[in-house]
Amino acid sequence: MERVPLESSWISSAGYDAAVRELEVETLAGAVYRYLAVPPEEYAALLAAESHGRYLNLRIKPRYGYRRVSPCP
Repeated sequence: MERVPLESSWISSAGYDAAVRELEVETLAGAVYRYLAVPPEEYAALLAAESHGRYLNLRIKPRYGYRRVSPCP
């Protein structure tokens, strides 16, 4: 999944696969998480948010299941 870099104190990049409605987030530490069944408007809102980390913590994490794709290096 292709990710775009974000200016954040916690998130390095984020990407979205519309075909399967999955949001992928890479942390600055290098861990990658994939959030499941995320609507495309949530991804757009994450990219547009003033604070990407705050949006992720308040809007994405409590509502969508996730799995860790890669560990921290």
